[in-house]
Amino acid sequence: MFSDITWTAILMQLFFGLALGSIFVLLASGLSIIYGLLDVVNFAHGTFAMLGAYAVFVAVGHSGSFAVGLLSAVVIVALIGTIVELFLLKPLYGKDPLLPLLLTFGLSVAVPDLIKIVFGLTGKPVSYPAMLSGATIAGNMIFSNYRLFIIIFTLAILVSLWLFLKKSDLGMIIRAATRDNQMVQILGTNTSRIWTIGFAIGTGLAGLAGAISVPMMAATPDMGVEMTMVAFVVTVVGGLGSLGGAIVGGLLIGVIVAFTSMIAGEYASVSMYFCMAVILLIRPRGLFGESGRE
Repeated sequence: MFSDITWTAILMQLFFGLALGSIFVLLASGLSIIYGLLDVVNFAHGTFAMLGAYAVFVAVGHSGSFAVGLLSAVVIVALIGTIVELFLLKPLYGKDPLLPLLLTFGLSVAVPDLIKIVFGLTGKPVSYPAMLSGATIAGNMIFSNYRLFIIIFTLAILVSLWLFLKKSDLGMIIRAATRDNQMVQILGTNTSRIWTIGFAIGTGLAGLAGAISVPMMAATPDMGVEMTMVAFVVTVVGGLGSLGGAIVGGLLIGVIVAFTSMIAGEYASVSMYFCMAVILLIRPRGLFGESGRE
């Protein structure tokens, strides 16, 4: 079987893996920001991604523009995340750390049921944007234009996020708060506002991941379960709270899943768990995880 695999096939699977990994990166980056800033394990992260998928479905249906759909998904899901943080999570800070976990788990169960009532059980597809349909041919290789867009778009989002965190005053405060929340409070910063903004950014990235994946798979009420699992696997592999780890982990898991699907398709879905187990045996904190948190 391995002798039949050509370099063209290997490069094509690498391309598929990078496109899939780009979606994983957006998912895990949002989860890493939330955990690093709030120290909250967000079991509803995939649910926010699912809401982004339905948001782009509704927005594209009304506007006819995929760009408007993506923007609407980010804004809508970030606003929902803000409401959840302000009115549900914030009252739980400083109490039993198990309570935020139970709350987000409850949301991951209740919200999909609400979506089923509103939209039904059948998947809601979104067509590929006209300018991104088709493929680009390079020699013997055929690259899906939409997957190329996913890779380039994710890179642009990551660069923008890096510039925000590194260059803006608010971004530097968020970075400082992920390192030492108490120190930021002592310096007089309103950390409550920072937590809300960070949670909105994290959920907005999850919504974007869900929205950008819809043309390749229909929006379904239960898609959040799988996305939550992927987000946690990537985040654990990269290291909890590490944005760089989320990027490397997402691309690594995406490539591993793509190559496993080529060699043994029936094991593609479990290959990421095997990868996580191996990495944790070698490095229990993940690739870029820190030894401890303040």
